[in-house]
Amino acid sequence: MKFNYSDPNRLAISNALIITAFAVIVNGLIFIFSPGKPALLLILPANLLIFGVSYLIFRYTLEKFIYEKIKIIYKTIRNLKLPKSADRTIMKVGTLDKVNQEVIEWSETKKMEIEELKKMAKYRREFLGNVSHELKTPIFNIQGYVLTLLDGGLEDTSINKEYLLRTEKSINRMIAIVEDLETISQLESSELQLIHSRFDILGLTREVIEFLEIKSKKKNKTICFGDNYEKPVFISADKERIRQVLINLIDNSIKYGNPENGRTKISFFDMDENILVEVTDNGSGIDVADLPRVFERFYRTDKGRSREQGGTGLGLAIVKHIIEAHDQTINVRSTPGIGTTFAFTVKKA
Repeated sequence: MKFNYSDPNRLAISNALIITAFAVIVNGLIFIFSPGKPALLLILPANLLIFGVSYLIFRYTLEKFIYEKIKIIYKTIRNLKLPKSADRTIMKVGTLDKVNQEVIEWSETKKMEIEELKKMAKYRREFLGNVSHELKTPIFNIQGYVLTLLDGGLEDTSINKEYLLRTEKSINRMIAIVEDLETISQLESSELQLIHSRFDILGLTREVIEFLEIKSKKKNKTICFGDNYEKPVFISADKERIRQVLINLIDNSIKYGNPENGRTKISFFDMDENILVEVTDNGSGIDVADLPRVFERFYRTDKGRSREQGGTGLGLAIVKHIIEAHDQTINVRSTPGIGTTFAFTVKKA
């Protein structure tokens, strides 16, 4: 008979049987060679008594010396104080194999948590550095313009108005950054309540295209639909938030599309319960290494060029939060030298 020696109950029984077998052999020899030849009826109860006492001794020893240690392990990996009623449960199900498995699982869980904490700590450091950098630029600009005006520039009509306009521009940039950060914070904390309604996303997209028409013409960019959509495409979502998503994505495609004859294509696909919306440009594309981070706050694939284009660096982060607040998904695919496509889903009405 093969015993599982990680099970204390079976271990105690096996050891007790071994001792009993040894006792039977000894008693048999005594029975054969003893001049008095003790009665067999006395030998059998004696062996049963030996087995019972051996079992109890081994069981007590295992519980006392091994399970006291196992209880400490359980308390450690479960991060709580176990009640006394749980001791018997541990004795029943807490074999060494099970304890070993739980420790391995606990170790893997903690390892994943530590990696996640390291990742978040790195992200926080980058985020704080980016915030300080983004705010520092307009603050220094404002400081420079104001000092120039105070040093006599205010009386110089050739620069005073221009410097005041530049100061206003820097202030507006700071306000935009703070407002976008506030929006993200509200979306993350669910403080910003979505107002769902039924509306035509095709019509909303046309409104956004008209809103950005002047900007696209200045940059020699064309905005078009991927197909000749004639029927309305009704969805259920927060109309103003989806408008914000479309403005951010189309505006990005205008900024970073092909500088000569750039084109933005907007397409809609029926996905049974959802509508898939794609915004595609024919720009320089995004490197594969940068794709996983494009939705991070202040992350810029080309920092110098991105700041020249304006914006807060928070647009795509806001877009992602808005889409996820609708319990939908957004992703990006890109090929350097060919272009980039942002695709998100919205619930069909």
